[in-house]
Amino acid sequence: MPRRQMHMTGADGAALRAALRELRTKLEVPAEFPAAVLAEAEHAAAHPRLPDSDSTDIPFFTIDPPTSVDLDQAMHLAKRPAGGYRLHYAIADVAAFVAPGGALDAEAHRRVTTLYFPDGRVPLHPAVLSEGAASLLPDQTRPALLWRLDLDADGRVETVDLRRALVRSRAKLDYDGVQKAIDTRTAEEPLALLADIGRLREALEQERGGISLNVPEQEIVERDGTYALAYRAPLPADGWNAQISLMTGMAAAELMLATGTGILRTLPNAPDGAVGRLRRAAKALRIDWPHHVPYAELVRSLDPHRPAHAAFLQECTALLRGAGYTVFTGGDRPDPAIHAAVAVPYTHCTAPLRRLVDRYTGELCVAAVAGAEPPPWAVAALAALPDEMAHGSRLANTVERECVDLVEAAVLKDRVGETFEGTVIDVKDREPLVGTVHLEDPAVVGRIESAARDLPLGERIRVRLTAADPGTAKILFAVA
Repeated sequence: MPRRQMHMTGADGAALRAALRELRTKLEVPAEFPAAVLAEAEHAAAHPRLPDSDSTDIPFFTIDPPTSVDLDQAMHLAKRPAGGYRLHYAIADVAAFVAPGGALDAEAHRRVTTLYFPDGRVPLHPAVLSEGAASLLPDQTRPALLWRLDLDADGRVETVDLRRALVRSRAKLDYDGVQKAIDTRTAEEPLALLADIGRLREALEQERGGISLNVPEQEIVERDGTYALAYRAPLPADGWNAQISLMTGMAAAELMLATGTGILRTLPNAPDGAVGRLRRAAKALRIDWPHHVPYAELVRSLDPHRPAHAAFLQECTALLRGAGYTVFTGGDRPDPAIHAAVAVPYTHCTAPLRRLVDRYTGELCVAAVAGAEPPPWAVAALAALPDEMAHGSRLANTVERECVDLVEAAVLKDRVGETFEGTVIDVKDREPLVGTVHLEDPAVVGRIESAARDLPLGERIRVRLTAADPGTAKILFAVA
């Protein structure tokens, strides 16, 4: 689980971009696509496998960051005449373009996942597909896996259908615009229902003991010609949109479990030591956590706009470590089968443009709904997918972690010797003079070392920046 998400806005910074290029080289990040892969992608873009079913009459819309063009999902929400809701959820049909065993397929297995750097991304598929022919861009007819989920008045899934169909998105929306339209009551019903269904699904998540972490994102912004760092707390619309994806992943898991063949996203329960550490962090950050209050209930009560709460939410991501993928075939019940944060069986199936495994879960679910045997190529790949996804996830996490360190060092390189206000959010168990400090402005989380006294966990202190070297991608603070 990456510590923080990042993206870059503002003017070009040559030195920072050069350092990011060096990081790509050091981590052996895939560079350009081989010529054979690009040629196959061009041919596939011009000759996709198109479905017979046509659902282009449904006015879908997408919700993504403003600059995104690799659009995996489009949705349409409606009220059912007899009560409840109907969700149509279109997922990019990557298998309509990627032939099993071809050069494009092999390259996807080598890359595994799209990698995100502050200055750009390294895509899973060539841009002609991920940003073009396979992306659910507005006013373009695209092949998709079309989910239809009927919900009751409480947001519980009653029936599930899935088929291949042609779809056409009508609008590309972003989170800020969606939130504003819903808050000002100017959203048309299909969009306004996102809030209604999202809140219902959040209530069901609470009921089953699941938890979603609203961890603030770290942004790099330009201020007066220089770089700065800021936090962005997720909007309610971010959470409502995520609930649609979660609900679909849960439905997909149940379909595969019913047929006895599939792959789940799993997460074991956190060990007692990890929860105990969180309780110590909560106490240090002056967050009231009575012993009778469950962890999930506490997290839902936090405000990510408050620095202490944001710091605690970031610490909570430690409980998500250990997530993996569990394959099952032949009707055997998988073990483990539950994702502890979702609190039910769950799988990844809604981002096939950016994540390898989703193409396979989509194929298995289409077969399950049709009552057909899953494609042999999909079943044959299952055994290797957990290790492939683990490798890809480790690289993605390393990229994000090192990018954070690098950008923080680049932003602060001219401020060595300055003092800042910060909160000590972590102290090493066996090294009480070493820990982590959370600055509010700039939005930095860095290592701190004390020369004399134990670091005061949870205390606000003055710290001095003693090192900021983009070459080593490290920053270091001392007690002022």
